[in-house]
Amino acid sequence: MAQPLLLMEDVQFCKNIYLNKLKMSVFIIAEIGINHNGDINLAKEMIDNSVEAGADAVKFQKRDVETVYSKEILDSPRESPWGTTQREQKFGLEFTEKEYDIIHNYCKIKKIKWFASAWDLKSLSFLSKYNFQYNKIASAMIVDESLLEAVAKQKKYTFISTGMSSYKYIDRAVKIFRDNNCEFELMQCVSAYPFDDEQANLNLIKDMREKYNCKVGYSGHEKSGLAISVAAVALGATSIERHVTVDRTIYGSDQAASLTPDGFKNLVKAIRKVQKAIKGHKIKEILDIEKDVAKKLRLHINK
Repeated sequence: MAQPLLLMEDVQFCKNIYLNKLKMSVFIIAEIGINHNGDINLAKEMIDNSVEAGADAVKFQKRDVETVYSKEILDSPRESPWGTTQREQKFGLEFTEKEYDIIHNYCKIKKIKWFASAWDLKSLSFLSKYNFQYNKIASAMIVDESLLEAVAKQKKYTFISTGMSSYKYIDRAVKIFRDNNCEFELMQCVSAYPFDDEQANLNLIKDMREKYNCKVGYSGHEKSGLAISVAAVALGATSIERHVTVDRTIYGSDQAASLTPDGFKNLVKAIRKVQKAIKGHKIKEILDIEKDVAKKLRLHINK
């Protein structure tokens, strides 16, 4: 059977959808996480750096320490700036309501969005007072069905990192969010801090986009700088999340996989340049800027 011809309004509708897609900007997240080391002034400095670089949002992590970690783990030894046990280290890295209130107000002043990934239901409940526009499922938590359900029920746009996951876990997460009519975006992620370039597996951005018919971003922990994150944008990543720090040598498990202020600023600039370069229609034709050059360089050719 012959396909029906498109009406002019249908053509224009499709064109508008395409043009809107071209206007969409990669959403850049500065992952402060726990790199603040429990210091609110350090957190403010990282927020300032992220604003200056041009990030769209800053993100933190929230854990109810005694829910996420067993007593046995918390009582075990660990040297840190806060003491000699895991308990002292974990609590040293956590902000209280007082600090999060400061962050909330500071981000309002700085005109940047902020949100946090909750690692447990208590933390999700605690964070709800700030009425975030976004939620985030950390790679570690994609296997926690109760947390996925609770986040999806909030119906806030949610970034879902897929590190340490097979399609089995991603399938289940996608189903939970779709069953709850909650918008989401997957993020290709390798949960090693840092990892080698050949382990990035950026082809999964395209594969997951096609498999799940959704946006797919990239959450990176690579040690080699900016190239992989920029390549992710060229491959269609709709969001980029990178850890940020003020100094990669200070205490913390995420610092080595983080970008310094200059590095993050350069990343944002590179992403915006790549966005401009990959925009355009899919018809190969002689551009207006090429016509004079073509006339000059083809004068000797018999037509």
